[in-house]
Amino acid sequence: MIWYPYTQMKGMKSPYKITGAEGVYLYTGGKKLIDSVSSWWSAIHGYNHPEMNEAIISQVRKFSHVMLGGLTHEPVERLAEKLSVWLPGDLNHCFFSDSGSVAVEVALKMALQYFINIGESQRVMTLSLEHSYHGDTFRAMEAGDDEDYHFILKACGKNENIIHIPTEISDLEKAFSDYGEKLNCLIVEPLLQCAGGMRIYSIDFLKRARELCDEYGTLLVFDEVATGFGRTGNRFVADLVQPDILILGKALTGGYIGHAVTVANEKVFAGFYDGDPNHALMHGPTFMGNALACAAAMKSIEIFERDNYIAKIKRIEEIARENMRGFSARGVKEVRIIGGCVCIECEDSEVTRGFQDFAYDNGVFSRPFLKYIYTMPPYIISEEDLVSILRVMKQYFMDSEF
Repeated sequence: MIWYPYTQMKGMKSPYKITGAEGVYLYTGGKKLIDSVSSWWSAIHGYNHPEMNEAIISQVRKFSHVMLGGLTHEPVERLAEKLSVWLPGDLNHCFFSDSGSVAVEVALKMALQYFINIGESQRVMTLSLEHSYHGDTFRAMEAGDDEDYHFILKACGKNENIIHIPTEISDLEKAFSDYGEKLNCLIVEPLLQCAGGMRIYSIDFLKRARELCDEYGTLLVFDEVATGFGRTGNRFVADLVQPDILILGKALTGGYIGHAVTVANEKVFAGFYDGDPNHALMHGPTFMGNALACAAAMKSIEIFERDNYIAKIKRIEEIARENMRGFSARGVKEVRIIGGCVCIECEDSEVTRGFQDFAYDNGVFSRPFLKYIYTMPPYIISEEDLVSILRVMKQYFMDSEF
């Protein structure tokens, strides 16, 4: 039996069984659905993309995977080289892994060990944000502030070395004043806190964070697993404010294969690069640098650049703002829009309870959570289909009784 994610299995509603997918559409039970959430925000090119398919098939004919322990191969070398050139500044050193959560674990371990390696072993604290989400593995759960995990973390007691603050500059400054000499890193989802409720905050917070990290010698870590590759309307938020460590996943491979990368700058890498074997980063996911994933990532980046996806995303945002302008209804608390993300925050979670079925009946696949109804569509979506998603989101409030 399949144990499904984020749900109580007893009494669980049967999932929709997908029999095919093409472009922005999912096919299930004779019905065509517009995928409004890009398979958890990853399928930016949609489904069954011929160039993406061919990139993977071509690599399969050579080999699908070899370990990076003592071996290397052209796809991973090409991807590392591309990222080192493509990413801003001196974010040049790529440590690959198989999921965003693991890439976060790598970043947190990297930040801690960096200071141990350079003789500052007192820097054991991590600064993070309230309402943040960084993944489901244990250290990532601790660094995050997802209320769904609070109960399980209580089982082993609060980690006193992880501090959560609001996205207010005054709170940021106080945290550095109180803990700055003990902080190894500040980790954030830049500009957009996705699983925390699609919360948007100011770039000024990140600019001040960069200044304070420089002042106190703390590493700045951007978790752009969800926000990267254009979701905020920026290619990467790291293009606006450069972190010391950048984490990418999800759309890295166009949603085709799970893969992620933790990218360090020259300063961080130099903290590990010396003659002491104890200073090596002792981490090694089996499927890091998977050849199929690297081939998919290279083709995905090529398409992203060639087809000017930033322009597509800007148009998505324009259409969303046009269609959601002035929208209010009973049960709606706030509408938030940034880049390729539109979120309706509801008054409470009871309001969202019937939305998935309503959307399905109206030709849209959606997966609301808590009190949030949102869309993060594939970037190839047509204006007609995007308007259809937004119309369904609005119509739900007109037709429903809460």
